[in-house]
Amino acid sequence: MGGNKEQTEEEMDRQIEMFKVKKLIKNLEAARGNGTSMISLIIPPGDQISRVNKMLGDEYGTASNIKSRVNRLSVLSAITSTQQRLKLYNKCPTNGLVIYCGTVITEDGKERKVNIDFEPYKPINTSLYLCDNKFHTEDLSELLMDDEAFGFIVMDGNGTLYGTVQGSNREVLHKFSVDLPKKHGRGGQSALRFARLRLEKRHNYVRKVAELATQLFVTDGQRPNVQGLVLAGSADFKSELMRSDLFDQRLQKIVLKMVDVSYGGLNGFNQAIELSADTLSSVKLMKEKKLLQQYMDEIAQDTGKYCFMVDDTLKALELGAVEDLIVWDNLDNQRYVLRNASTSENVIKHLNKQQETEDANFRAEDGAELEVMEKEPLVEWFANNYKQFGCNLEYVTDRSSEGTQFVRGFGGIGGILRWAVDFAEMNSYEEAAALDDDDDDDDDDEDGADGDDDYGFDDGDYAF
Repeated sequence: MGGNKEQTEEEMDRQIEMFKVKKLIKNLEAARGNGTSMISLIIPPGDQISRVNKMLGDEYGTASNIKSRVNRLSVLSAITSTQQRLKLYNKCPTNGLVIYCGTVITEDGKERKVNIDFEPYKPINTSLYLCDNKFHTEDLSELLMDDEAFGFIVMDGNGTLYGTVQGSNREVLHKFSVDLPKKHGRGGQSALRFARLRLEKRHNYVRKVAELATQLFVTDGQRPNVQGLVLAGSADFKSELMRSDLFDQRLQKIVLKMVDVSYGGLNGFNQAIELSADTLSSVKLMKEKKLLQQYMDEIAQDTGKYCFMVDDTLKALELGAVEDLIVWDNLDNQRYVLRNASTSENVIKHLNKQQETEDANFRAEDGAELEVMEKEPLVEWFANNYKQFGCNLEYVTDRSSEGTQFVRGFGGIGGILRWAVDFAEMNSYEEAAALDDDDDDDDDDEDGADGDDDYGFDDGDYAF
């Protein structure tokens, strides 16, 4: 972020996929139908399409017995549509398959068929078939869970477990056991030797844990493949690892928390996840706050390398000046492509909810009515087109104080720029250019009408 390229293109694509799923869920939840004619079908990865087809065939036979004719026909139509969609797939996609089919009632009371099928951007480990008067999207919320991976090292005197947590998925990467000498009561001349051997074996154990951590969590040899690291254990080993010079500096920097657990191994891993849940959930919010703080710093220092509100941000994008485009994920502006029928020209306008109710925004200067050719939420347009402007796209929420200030004070849209841009000067230049054009037109009309020169003086008005 902010020019240091912390966010890779893959992470940005994932963030945009999450945003699209969120919007889809919102639209599906708002849809309602007559009777039980709306089918929600989720097929998990590895399932057989033939099994689902057979199940739908059985459901078709059962639905044929529905007494209400209207309801029966709509249910059978939805099942048929779902079967037709399934024919497009020879086998279940890698990440599973989600299908929504049915007849919904539009705002003006008309019926409209909806057929949506897509492969989620990450595996969806749920199996679902429901026929209802609404679409069921509860299981899609799993896709919206934080997609960032966090690493865990659970270390005690019996062994170490390495694992990752990503959303609701947890994975054990590696584990090994160790047999360390215990403290014992052998005295005499051997006591010091036993103590030295014990310390040496503990040191070798910590060395092995540190080396394996680097192999598992810094796979490309450059930067960690997890957002943060949690060290857990039932003894003092985790603190010893943290203090050790053997522990990779790159991993030391991303240690979020050290937790005490009662067990080692898998039980300790599960307990560590529970104890660090609050810390992990706040990491994304902290990243968001850090980005917005950087944006506010640019404004406070008046560097000129910032923009806000829709118009200025779009101008900066066209100049190619935007490095980080920051957009509130619930921005309500719509992007309209309007057509003037008399001149056949297209006009692009970005309107908020209040402006959409004003008739003047849908009329040309000469009063001609403008026809709506396209209408699309501005946030979705950014999601599909931000790469054309060579910028990073960051969606933020209003859950933090910085986020609320950004939404209320700066219109929920802005950007950190590569170089300073004076928008006031740009606007005055554009206004002056428009006035010049008008003056040129007036001059053309006045030339030859009388003998005045270009400045509007009579021949005798030279004042000397």
